[in-house]
Amino acid sequence: MSDVLDILDIERPQTPEISKESILDGRKKKKKLSEATFKRPEGMHRELYALLYSDNKDKPPMFITDSGQGYKQNKAKLGLKRVRPWKWMPFTNPARKDGAIFHHWRRIEDENEEYPFAKFNKSVQIPSYTDDEYIQHLQCEGWTRQETDHLFDLCQRFDLRFIIIQDRWDRSQFTNRSIEDLKERYYNICNILAKVHAVNNIEPKLIAYDADHERRRKEQLIKLYDRTPEQLEEEQNLLNELRKIELRKKEREKKTQDLQKLITAADSSQGETKRLEKKGPKKKVVQQKNVKAENASVDSAGIKFADFKGSGVTLRSQRMKLPASVGQKKAKALEQLLKELDIEPNPIPTEEVCMHFNELRSDMVLLYELKLALANCEFELQTLRHQAEVLSSDKREPMDTSSSMINIQSDITCE
Repeated sequence: MSDVLDILDIERPQTPEISKESILDGRKKKKKLSEATFKRPEGMHRELYALLYSDNKDKPPMFITDSGQGYKQNKAKLGLKRVRPWKWMPFTNPARKDGAIFHHWRRIEDENEEYPFAKFNKSVQIPSYTDDEYIQHLQCEGWTRQETDHLFDLCQRFDLRFIIIQDRWDRSQFTNRSIEDLKERYYNICNILAKVHAVNNIEPKLIAYDADHERRRKEQLIKLYDRTPEQLEEEQNLLNELRKIELRKKEREKKTQDLQKLITAADSSQGETKRLEKKGPKKKVVQQKNVKAENASVDSAGIKFADFKGSGVTLRSQRMKLPASVGQKKAKALEQLLKELDIEPNPIPTEEVCMHFNELRSDMVLLYELKLALANCEFELQTLRHQAEVLSSDKREPMDTSSSMINIQSDITCE
């Protein structure tokens, strides 16, 4: 409307124009006065402020405090108290017997107290002996009274630090002594005096010291320290060979246990077949059911094939599949034997073929295990014969290998 009036050069009326705002709401909205909000104090976390102050302007449940300084730790107010006086004063160390005087800074109120480090002055209680005790109990061949007195004097001075005692030993007056000799003499005298001074026949606590063992230990350590690089390499090679021998021994023991299980399983299966043969023929229908049941799960002495009784519809060729328990070595040995016998590795999977083919491979695995056991027995036999020849001074007649092999095989089958 205003555009038309402008084109016609007509003055606009003084009445207000009709607009969208005037049509929808002619009343003016009242402006809300912004109320003053409580400002969060400086240093206060937002979560803590939300607990103390809510949106409905409730008063915080706490007493009015002066939070102008914020939540800050009070700084130490230094310089308000008088400083405790210190004094440069002398002191003596009770551990020293020469009366030496030293100086240090100390508080005046601690002037008459004992030196604080005097409590660490610990000394070893060295036993003493009289002339009568030495004559009656402590005399020893190879040790004089003067040497014994000198030893105990050094032990008292150096608190049983035998390395220092051996270094300060007077070699001009006495024979040279090792640390083990000094320790042995000292501890023997201590044990004898403890027994002599025992009260009411109470068994005293003695000190055990083996000087010979200490000498051997030091000699061994010196030999270990003086080894050359070639000797170290040779020792490492020997240790590696020892580990290999132990691993081979464990493998042979494991194979022997597996072979024993196979033999017992074969004996049990043979006994079962003989028992069924003694019962005589039955009806054809019953025999056919038994054959089908036996074919479903062939549990031979060598290989345990998978059982597909309750697994739904399966291919008959799956019965001839080797299980995962058969290793690669056994699988390769089976392939080699089948190739030597000119037998196809994957024959036509009829029921009869599946049963006989699985039995054949089980017998092959059993034969393979028996050959391994025989080889292990021959190896052990040769090892024992070699050891016997080395240990015995007189060479005995050689053993009959063929008869011994027959005996070993008979023992294996009997087990």
